[in-house]
Amino acid sequence: MQPTPAFAGSPVSSASGGATAPVAIELSDVSVTFGRGERAVPALATTTLKLFDGEFVALVGPSGCGKSTILRLVAGLVQPSTGVVILGGREVAAKALRIGMAFQNPTMLPWLTIEQNIMLPLKIVEPYRSQFARLKRTTFRDKANALLEQVGLKGFGRRFPWQLSGGMLQRANLCRALIHEPRMLLLDEPFGALDQFTREELWSILQELWILHRPTVLLVTHDLREAGFLASRICVMSARPGRILDDRAVTFARPRTVAMTFEPEFVALNQRLREFIVGEHGAAKPSGADHA
Repeated sequence: MQPTPAFAGSPVSSASGGATAPVAIELSDVSVTFGRGERAVPALATTTLKLFDGEFVALVGPSGCGKSTILRLVAGLVQPSTGVVILGGREVAAKALRIGMAFQNPTMLPWLTIEQNIMLPLKIVEPYRSQFARLKRTTFRDKANALLEQVGLKGFGRRFPWQLSGGMLQRANLCRALIHEPRMLLLDEPFGALDQFTREELWSILQELWILHRPTVLLVTHDLREAGFLASRICVMSARPGRILDDRAVTFARPRTVAMTFEPEFVALNQRLREFIVGEHGAAKPSGADHA
């Protein structure tokens, strides 16, 4: 299957891309500075960004550019120094929405089975929390095992985390992030600690899950192939204090395959992303710095 051209045409504007869909995530003139006075460290420059309902947006850029800061702003774990973060038409602090999160480390509780670990959000988040005691051995267990089957882990629900490989744990981690049917899925380098072949396998699994469930996804990654494979939009960020340098649609047909990532159009996409990041990184160095 030949991919369609990507990164062609004009950048995505704040009013385009998903104009007919409601805005799921909006950062309006948001900046973040950690500390005060002489110790103040600007982490994120004034940034405006919109994600429309059901979009899959990837943030790429050099280390320390503020990608994870944006993720934490959306999750409500960091407060903006200026501006406002709006989820589903409400400020983050106004009312919690159902959000799923997956990080590089799956952080499964070792004394619980995989099935029990996956069901943890159902024990915390309404409306599931009030039903948990009654449904945890029936409907909720079936829900967990249905997700496990979708990611190729059928029959592993009664195993413990220490009995699974890293790739298997990350699959289970995706199940835990999705079990409470979140409107938004936040992913912070979820496959960064895995080998290349396992990462590529999980790209396909995540793509299938997104196509099936269609949450709004915000992915932070250093892997440009991963961004191109998964995202419907890619935002390139500058070195700290981070700002968005480029925001464009990725138009490859879905479902995407690993083989597509070696096609000329996909390679061109990766090269353009790399040029943005390397060019900005070089420009950010002080005069006289070693460019070797």
